[in-house]
Amino acid sequence: MSFNVIFNNETKTYNSPVLVKDIIGDNRDYVCAYVNKRVRELTYKVDKDSEIVPITLAERDAKPIYEASLRFLVAMAFHNIYPYLNIRFSYNVSRSIFVQFLNEGIASNGAMVKQLQKEMERLVELDLPLERSIVSKEDAYKLFMEEGYEDKAEILKYRPEKTAHIYRCDNYKNYMYSRMVPSTGYINKFKILFYYPGLIIQYPRPEMKGAIPEFEDAPTFGKTLKRAHQWATATGCNTIVGINHRIERDGDIDLITLCEQNHNRQLCELGQMIEDDRESIRLICVAGPSSSGKTTFANRLRIELLSRGIEPIRISLDDYYKDRGSYPKDENGQPDYESIDALDVDLFNQNMADLISGEEVRLPKFDFKLGKRVEGRLLKVPLDQPIIIEGIHALNDKMTKDIPSHQKFKIFIAPQAQVNIDNHNPLPLTDLRLLRRIVRDNQFRKTSAIETLAMWPNVRKGEFKWIYGTQEGANFVFNSFSSYELSVMKKYALPLLEEINQESEHFPVAERLIRMLKFFKDIPDTWVPCNSIIREFIGGSCYQDD
Repeated sequence: MSFNVIFNNETKTYNSPVLVKDIIGDNRDYVCAYVNKRVRELTYKVDKDSEIVPITLAERDAKPIYEASLRFLVAMAFHNIYPYLNIRFSYNVSRSIFVQFLNEGIASNGAMVKQLQKEMERLVELDLPLERSIVSKEDAYKLFMEEGYEDKAEILKYRPEKTAHIYRCDNYKNYMYSRMVPSTGYINKFKILFYYPGLIIQYPRPEMKGAIPEFEDAPTFGKTLKRAHQWATATGCNTIVGINHRIERDGDIDLITLCEQNHNRQLCELGQMIEDDRESIRLICVAGPSSSGKTTFANRLRIELLSRGIEPIRISLDDYYKDRGSYPKDENGQPDYESIDALDVDLFNQNMADLISGEEVRLPKFDFKLGKRVEGRLLKVPLDQPIIIEGIHALNDKMTKDIPSHQKFKIFIAPQAQVNIDNHNPLPLTDLRLLRRIVRDNQFRKTSAIETLAMWPNVRKGEFKWIYGTQEGANFVFNSFSSYELSVMKKYALPLLEEINQESEHFPVAERLIRMLKFFKDIPDTWVPCNSIIREFIGGSCYQDD
């Protein structure tokens, strides 16, 4: 039976199934394609009336497919030239992939970089096909054990489906929990950098319009990730299997308490740093990307400081929004609420300078219903009492330009998860915050998952522009991730994601999140403390009305 395919505003009739790549041609700039608005591999067979729209690396739906294919290529190259090495991928500085060596006493060197580069280029030149097959879980388990991938075999125990996917390239077999490009010839854009004791792999990014960003080292961020990895490894929570094993072995309460104690330890360390310099610090600035847990953190920090005889007050930057209609416009002519210029920076600096000098100040209060500032509380701050300010621009020096640097203590907060499905498949750092945001928006704003997913690209754009660049100037980075949180949020997030229709443009992201969540064992939220950062998203926080 014949069917019509629309591509490039032209309609063609086919009498038998045809591959997407045969419809759109051999253009290696295309990574995947929308088939009736749903993301498909280029090897997908079209057998009904369809509209085809190719997807390049400039678009966000191409990024996970290309990046997974690149990890496959790197793993295959290592398998070919260093078959004795066990490697682990994780996300790292400069939006890159870090290659860690799990063999004791092995570290990277210049010769390794050259050999890896040469082997990857050879594989790309050969243009070897990546072929997917569906096998039973039992057969996949045997295959992975034979290949020495015990970590991949172990996670299959928690896979709800009875089958699994395997990708074969030449004689190499692996699975990256993602769609893939058709062949190695498509994976032709990457950079390999020596980054002792491992390697950095860079790849094209959609926010760079498909270009590979210039490498920017970020020592503060790097140390935070290293610390997160060390804690996760020490507690056995560096993989989903490890987290599930802890739940099975020690129970829900032990894992929850373990993670909450990690937050308590960080708060204690932070409190000590502030106490040691209490004579100088007047402004404690707290910032981080969306859904990092800033509100709960600021409250818990206040309690930590109170326990040390320090009595801080809190001031929200939200109260310094300019009146509605005064906001700058973004490139689309829409009000840019994320811009620092949407805030009255001069008034904020004047108020902070006056408070630090011991003067009495009438603070503003932004009325979101009226869309303008009204009079707020009258405040006078003792000279030994610091002020906690919280907001996305709190670490931006422009926001506190009139306050001397030595009087400011800057805290960056974000969930820095160092958790892998298996050694070759790390969980994306951003997806964790996105899940938090989906759950919170539904819990407190009755917003659907589709609405949250629709606004997420703009949220991310604002983070890249205004937030991430301030992390390196922080005095302390607080990791707000809890190893148990996805096990708790699973029951909240899955129903919301599963409501998204396969024809929706947001289905690919929803599908990816579902694929990640389904491996976690469920934990009821009964034993999650009321002051936990996780309560900020699932509800039941003792700070909810703060």
